[in-house]
Amino acid sequence: MFLPFFDALRTERVPVSLREYLAFLDGMNAGLATYDIDAFYHLGRTIMVKDERHIDRYDRAFSRAFAGLESIPDSAVMEAVDIPADWLAKMAEKHLSDAEKAEIEATGGFEALMERLKKRLEEQKGRHQGGSKWVGTAGTSPFGAYGYNPEGVRIGQDKSRHQRAVKVWDKREFRNLDDSVDLGTRNIKVALKRLRRWARDGAVDELDLDSTIRKTAQNGYLDVQTRPERRNAVKVLLFLDVGGSMDPHVQVVEELFSAAKAEFKHLEHFYFHNCLYEGVWRDNKRRWNDQTATWDVLRKYGSDYKCIFVGDASMSPYEVAMPGGANEHWNKEAGSVWLARARDQWPAHLWINPMDQRYWPHTQSLHMIQEIFGADRMVPMTLEGISRGMRLLT
Repeated sequence: MFLPFFDALRTERVPVSLREYLAFLDGMNAGLATYDIDAFYHLGRTIMVKDERHIDRYDRAFSRAFAGLESIPDSAVMEAVDIPADWLAKMAEKHLSDAEKAEIEATGGFEALMERLKKRLEEQKGRHQGGSKWVGTAGTSPFGAYGYNPEGVRIGQDKSRHQRAVKVWDKREFRNLDDSVDLGTRNIKVALKRLRRWARDGAVDELDLDSTIRKTAQNGYLDVQTRPERRNAVKVLLFLDVGGSMDPHVQVVEELFSAAKAEFKHLEHFYFHNCLYEGVWRDNKRRWNDQTATWDVLRKYGSDYKCIFVGDASMSPYEVAMPGGANEHWNKEAGSVWLARARDQWPAHLWINPMDQRYWPHTQSLHMIQEIFGADRMVPMTLEGISRGMRLLT
C-alpha cells in the first residue's frame, strides 16, 4: 500500500533507495507509527531523507501520496457516526446556481444597505427562514446567515462562506499567531537575511578569538578577550491581518512570524483585521478592550523602522474607501487614510500577500491598496517574493 508513496518520492527527486524504503516498511511493521499522523510523517522523513535540502521535496511527495489523511478518524474501527446538529441545520441552506446568483441584484451601495438594515430591524418581530427580505437564514436577503447575496450584512453565522459581506454584525474571536512554529521557517529565514545591518551591541559575552591570540602573544600569558555579539540592527514594524479570509493562510503566516521573531532583534508587531484603522492590538484575546491607538504607533516608531504589512488585501472596497465601511465597527476615517499615513511615516514599507498571485487581478480592494502603497510594494508570500521585498526595503 506504500508503493505510491515510494513512487511519489522518486517523482519529486528525493534520492531514496530501495534499502531505505524497506527499512521504512520494517519500522511500520514494528509499530513505530500506527495511528499517529505526525509519527508516521517523521518516521518516513527520518529514514528516507538524508539531506535537509530534500525536506521540501519530501513534504510535497507526502502531501501527494496521503492527501486527506488528516480527515481519517484516529480509531481503527468507526462503529458509529454521530451527525452534528449544526451540520443538519445547514442542510437547509439554499444552493443557488450561477444563473440564480446573477439574478440577485446588489443593494445599491453601502449607505443604502445600512438604511435597509435599520428599517428591517424596526419592522421585524420574529425569526425568519428563507426568503429575500427579512433578517433570517438560508435565503437571498442581504441580512442574515447561511444564504447568498452579492452585498450583504452577515448576522449570526460562525464563519464566512461566500466572502461577500460588507459588514459582519457579530463579535468574533481570533487567536494569536504562534511565533514558536519552526517547521518550514528555514527558507523564510534565509530570505529575511537579505534585510540586515550588522552591529555589535549589548553585553561583551562573545569570545574574540583574534584579539585573544594577539593579546596573549603580546603579554606572554593567556589574555582572554570578549566582545558584544554581532546582531542584526534593522528595526522592523510588523502589522498582521487576522481572521476572516486570512484563516486559510494561518500556517504560512505563522511560519513567517516565527522566522521574523528569530531574525530581527528589534521587532514590534501588531494585529489588525482587513484594513488599518484607528486601533491595532497585540493580543487577539483582548482586542476589544486593550487596543493601541494607531496614532500612538505612528508617533512612537520613527521613520527608520521597516514597516511590513501581512494580509491578503481581500475585503469589501467600502472598507478601504469609506468612513463607516469597516467590517466590524464604525470607523470615522476611511482605511485608505490610515494606510496613507503609514506609508508616509515609514518610507521603507512593504505588503506581503499570502493569496495566490493568480487571483490578484480579480480583487478590487487589492488594487486599491496597491495604488496607495505602490504596485511594486506588494509581493506574494513566496520565497522569491519575500526575497524581492527584502531587496526593496534595503
